[in-house]
Amino acid sequence: MAGNSFGTLFRLTTFGESHGSAIGGILEGCTAGLELDLDFIRTEMLRRKPGQSEITTQRKEDDEVEFLSGVFEGKTIGTPIGFIIRNKDQQSADYDHLKKVYRPGHADEVWMKKFGVRDYRGGGRSSARETAARVVGGSIAKLLLAKENIEVNAFVSSVKDIVLDKEYHELNLKDAEQNIVRCPDESTAKKMISCIEAAKTNGDSVGGVITCIISGVPAGLGEPVFDKLHAVLGHAMLSINAVKGFEIGNGFQSTKLYGSENNKIESGVAGGISTGEDIVLKVAFKPVSTIAKAQQTKDIHGNEVTLEAKGRHDPCVLPRAVVIVEAMAALVIEDFMQLQSANRR
Repeated sequence: MAGNSFGTLFRLTTFGESHGSAIGGILEGCTAGLELDLDFIRTEMLRRKPGQSEITTQRKEDDEVEFLSGVFEGKTIGTPIGFIIRNKDQQSADYDHLKKVYRPGHADEVWMKKFGVRDYRGGGRSSARETAARVVGGSIAKLLLAKENIEVNAFVSSVKDIVLDKEYHELNLKDAEQNIVRCPDESTAKKMISCIEAAKTNGDSVGGVITCIISGVPAGLGEPVFDKLHAVLGHAMLSINAVKGFEIGNGFQSTKLYGSENNKIESGVAGGISTGEDIVLKVAFKPVSTIAKAQQTKDIHGNEVTLEAKGRHDPCVLPRAVVIVEAMAALVIEDFMQLQSANRR
């Protein structure tokens, strides 16, 4: 199956299914001599792992990363970095009722139409469980970018109709880690948490927006035609499960402005190439499709049926997705950093 790799020179390939024995990846293009900060990687994995609070899925996974290659005596050696993350709490029996039923809003039916076979246990390869491997690759990208003083910080900026109405430069973005919803404004965070808890109590789910700020990026990254910097960032973000929208800079709001107004707004990218200013992007996540409420769907024979889902699911993916957005942004920027070095000798 194509589409399992991302990047050109700094390239991540992932493998595994939600209820298989393990997931993992192969990261190519990491320079030799990087000290692999395992504590940092572990912290990043903890930010994504299930069961971290009452507003996330209660699946319990250690998400410990086992490195198989590309590392010696704590440092990278320039060869492909292979790693696995073992699945330990699958509870696959929770999905037996889905053997002959398609979940609404999921890839179940289209996967069957494409391949003629599917893993009904949590969606198999289409499950967001795959994103754990992206966080490993993104963590290593962050370690490389930190050597260039480049930072990637994301946070939850809206949940349903609750919107953080402050500009990012008015906030301490690190404060996002001080609450379970990962919003850097405490009063707004409390409202968001209440909204998610209410949805969970009602057997429902909510979506929202994650804002990501990439700072310290030098001018000149990006290719001017098909691989514009913002186009590849869009590709990266739209490949994340449940993402339905992407904006850079003023995005859709720019359609309401005159050119004289919009030209004054910095997005960090011009003509597909970085300007040296902060890159500001927003990523929209839909409400989780699997909910506790009964929903109308159809079975594998095309018959209309009522589905009452079982299993463990997030009432809102946003808190756990913050680090995934950061990881994908870091992978893109590190790849373009290497491409820029290859372009200019």
